[in-house]
Amino acid sequence: MLRRDSDMTEGNIWLHLIHFSVPMAIGLLFQQLYNTVDTLVVGQFVGKQAQAAVGSTGPIINTVVGFCAGLATGASVVISQRYGAHDDEGLSKAVHTTVALTFILSLAATVIGQLIITPMLRFMQTPEDVMADSGQYLSIYFAGISGILFYNLGSGILRAVGDSRRPLFFLILSALLNTALDLLFVLAFGMKVDGVAWATVLSQILSAVLILITLSMEKGNYGIRWRRVRMDRNSLRQILRIGLPSSIQSAITAFSNVFVQSYINYFGSACMAGYGVYGKIDAFALIPVQSISMSSTTFVGQNWGANQPGRAREGVRKATLLSILSTVVLGLLVFVFARPLMNLFSPEEDVIEYGIRFIHIVTPFYVAICFNQIYAGALRGVGDATMPTVIMLISFVAFRQIYLAVTKALGAGFVAVALAYPVGWILCSTLLIIRYSRSVLVRGPQARKTPG
Repeated sequence: MLRRDSDMTEGNIWLHLIHFSVPMAIGLLFQQLYNTVDTLVVGQFVGKQAQAAVGSTGPIINTVVGFCAGLATGASVVISQRYGAHDDEGLSKAVHTTVALTFILSLAATVIGQLIITPMLRFMQTPEDVMADSGQYLSIYFAGISGILFYNLGSGILRAVGDSRRPLFFLILSALLNTALDLLFVLAFGMKVDGVAWATVLSQILSAVLILITLSMEKGNYGIRWRRVRMDRNSLRQILRIGLPSSIQSAITAFSNVFVQSYINYFGSACMAGYGVYGKIDAFALIPVQSISMSSTTFVGQNWGANQPGRAREGVRKATLLSILSTVVLGLLVFVFARPLMNLFSPEEDVIEYGIRFIHIVTPFYVAICFNQIYAGALRGVGDATMPTVIMLISFVAFRQIYLAVTKALGAGFVAVALAYPVGWILCSTLLIIRYSRSVLVRGPQARKTPG
């Protein structure tokens, strides 16, 4: 049989990182197309209020999805470590425990998501001209949230064993479907925010179905055997130990963005729409560092499981260099071509101007993100998820909220609010560099031999 998984415990490190990261980057690119196409379509064909509504729902959606994704990260680390250690029985138990856990999370996320819509929109001080559209988009999205959760489950399993290609293929198909359905529902059927929401949900369900079918047909020990789907106590304990801190960090960080969004909302629907568009462009620019971070987690996890800490450390060094180079290039392109990029999303000058201001203020600080993403991923790869979580909570939640409160009290305006993200990135990277230098991966037991 043709093997689609990848053993990263031997061979050229550069090639492993690039081979794994490129499909991941393309996958993240198409994943961003979901909500980006929604924003583009409503901005060009519906109006800035609808665009603001779709763009401003991100913090609420990410609060719920981020919590579940954190547990998926924990599962991926456990699976990659058992795969690297060639623990076939343990690998199978971890996979089936992850499936059972995802069923529970899907049910909980659907119910909780519907309950928090109105309170969260009110908490963000959403303007009345945006409130109805935001509520409608969120209601439809949370009704179909199981699609994205099961896709994350399946792609996490495959990526943990080094297969980033099949998740990419399914993601491309669903992203193309989302684009087609957006245009069909809005232009042909005359739908508005509800049309782009249904397009997103149906596309995510397709990706989930495809990846679950693939795992069900997989002959390897990481394939799903539905009769074996149950909670294994030891696997669940390890998944929660690694994933729960990441879940809490993701959810709280996303929730803290609700506060940031409330500051943005203060400037009106044009600023909301401009900020929403900037967020989509920003997400595309940061795709390389995210994909390299994910590859470093898998690389470190496999090599740590194979008792090769020296090789794992070398992978972290190379991943950091790759992320810096790619981020600098893309950051410069976004900075220079800010106006043409904004023109793609909106014909309204006030929206465009706000977006350009966000881009020019934030993009010079992109390099700071490289260190916190790569080092956090590496620490999770060796099972150290608690301290990266604490550091990110301090930097992205506590510090950022204190910063915003102080700037507001001092009467600072738009620029100060826009700088809320960069100051958090810088603090987080500084603390994670210190943590990594003192980690078990760097200062581990001497008994662990480095590869010759």
